[in-house]
Amino acid sequence: MDIDGPTARLRSVGVDVDGTADAGGRADAGGGSGSDADAQTAPLPVVGRRSAPARAPEPAPPRRRARPSGRRGGVLLLAVGVLLAAVLGGGYFLYSSWTAVPDFEGDGSGDVIVQVADGDSTAAIGRTLEDAGVVASVQAFLDAAEDEEGIRAVQPGSYQMRLQMSGDAAVTRLLDPAALVGRLEIRGGVQLDDTRGPDGTVTPGVLTLISEATCAVIDGAESCVSVDELRSAMAETDPAELGVPEWALDEVRAADPVRRLEGLFVPGVYDVEPGRSATEVLTALLAASTSRLAAFGLADKAEAIGSDPYQVLIIASLVEKEGITSDMPEVARVIYNRLAVGQRLELDSTVNYPLDIQALTTTEADRAAPGPYNTYATEGLPPTPIAAAGDAAIAAALDPAPGPWLYFVRCQDDGTSCFAETFAEHEANIARARENGAF
Repeated sequence: MDIDGPTARLRSVGVDVDGTADAGGRADAGGGSGSDADAQTAPLPVVGRRSAPARAPEPAPPRRRARPSGRRGGVLLLAVGVLLAAVLGGGYFLYSSWTAVPDFEGDGSGDVIVQVADGDSTAAIGRTLEDAGVVASVQAFLDAAEDEEGIRAVQPGSYQMRLQMSGDAAVTRLLDPAALVGRLEIRGGVQLDDTRGPDGTVTPGVLTLISEATCAVIDGAESCVSVDELRSAMAETDPAELGVPEWALDEVRAADPVRRLEGLFVPGVYDVEPGRSATEVLTALLAASTSRLAAFGLADKAEAIGSDPYQVLIIASLVEKEGITSDMPEVARVIYNRLAVGQRLELDSTVNYPLDIQALTTTEADRAAPGPYNTYATEGLPPTPIAAAGDAAIAAALDPAPGPWLYFVRCQDDGTSCFAETFAEHEANIARARENGAF
């Protein structure tokens, strides 16, 4: 049996006896090129059994990134969302802090008085409120007042406000009439002390009106300067220190201390700053009144007629008390005519003045009582004005109507007077007055 035959056939296909392919893919045996020795030493194959070819190791699968589980992914997204919200929120807070208008909340608390000056703009009022601690910023006040037309009607004066008010609350408070404090109005014919009428009605005097104007809530309690405090300040303080004008100093110092400022507070509206002392209040009011008299030209006009301002003020107060506005120039002429001929003035208003009575007539006993204000018993002018004289009365005292009259009496129920040159004419006017029910 030829054993080389099968072996040669096996090699002819390029397969080694161990079943591995030759790297060159060619036959090593057969084809007659090998020697017999090589054939004899070649290992014998196992018939019917082939060795399993050796497999090269399989390459490792590529490494894949692990995907986060659904739970871990949700936590991560939540963390990112929180971080983003924090960043955005912080940015908004910073932006708001840089751009938002500072403003307090609510109606505020405590008490504070602020002054609105004549001619103040809305912005100027806002600065005053900010400086006083009423509002957090001028802009907060301006924003609140932007659509409020009434803010333009805010009057100068003292306003009762609270601390740390919102802009809206501050505007609302300013527009409340109750917030305006320290408002004083003096009318013509009002005297320093309270007076009573025939029916017992009491008319507040200048001192009472001033006292009421000083009232305000300070530190939770109402505070006022009393009439007695004002009267003491008037009587005990040197008139020059109070601001009495130089042209009135001598007469004021010589007058009864409790009446020395009579007539120096001319009619008009004043602003009294609450929280001030009695002396401070009187000084401020005298300064305002003196300024108005100067603007009227009292001193220069009095000099032009050969008089002095204080004398003119006394005559003007008599005119204010004795006649209605349309009759004032004629009443002033009667006074000047009587003074010129040395005739006593015989005015009921001067007799009633120290009695604090508001009446058109006097009693016989009162006319007989001696005193510097009794012009039935004393010649010349009283030592001081007897009331606040208005512009019309002062104008009449400076420029009386021409005429020869020495007498006058109220002869109509509307207050109109009838004037006479002789006493006989005067008696006829009195009879007419009685017929008309004038007194």
